[in-house]
Amino acid sequence: MHPLLTVGIFATWILCSGVYAEPLPKELPVGFVHLDEEDPTILVDLKYATDNNFVGERIEGYQATRAVMTEATAKALKQVQADLHELGYGLKVFDAYRPQRAVNHFVRWGRDLKAKGTKSEYYPEVPKEELFRRGYIATKSGHSRGSTIDVTLVKLDSPQKSQEVDMGTPFDFFDQQSWPFSRTVTDQQRENRLLLRTHMKNNGFRPYDREWWHFTLTNEPFPSTYFDFPIK
Repeated sequence: MHPLLTVGIFATWILCSGVYAEPLPKELPVGFVHLDEEDPTILVDLKYATDNNFVGERIEGYQATRAVMTEATAKALKQVQADLHELGYGLKVFDAYRPQRAVNHFVRWGRDLKAKGTKSEYYPEVPKEELFRRGYIATKSGHSRGSTIDVTLVKLDSPQKSQEVDMGTPFDFFDQQSWPFSRTVTDQQRENRLLLRTHMKNNGFRPYDREWWHFTLTNEPFPSTYFDFPIK
């Protein structure tokens, strides 16, 4: 028998046997989708798939830069996008579904009080030991249920495509300045936050009172389930 044929038969046996073969990539759990399959016009900048985040390194579970979420959340976001487009705006997603292993990564970082390399950029006025008490880090996150997202606005007619609207603080800035109705930002910045908040609420999302970017689908399909599959 030709050697190549032998190898081919052997490889086929391995794949069919299910014993020695590398596991094939699994599909998303039922009820989950990639956002770009529902609406490719929504911009995605997954901060935790990079080292550009408050931890300062890529977060466990983020193996790709595609936003994953429940199908219901993606459909609601698609409607938000359509409404905003009529006003000359669009959405940019910073985070969506977050594996529990990523939350665990945050917790380990939060408990390591010596790791303060990102303090000046992300939490300059908050002692790191108080990040848990003040609600910026938790051992469980609604993101792991698949229907919570972190999102901002972009101006469609900006000179640079996808230029973010000025919200007064960047994403994941742990401070009262990031509270949606903070008086430490300008009137225009509050109006920008309100524009996002209004359209998100109009399409079935509830906001979080300490982060202008954070929203959860009110009728989330998995209100008590925390998933841990990686983002691929």
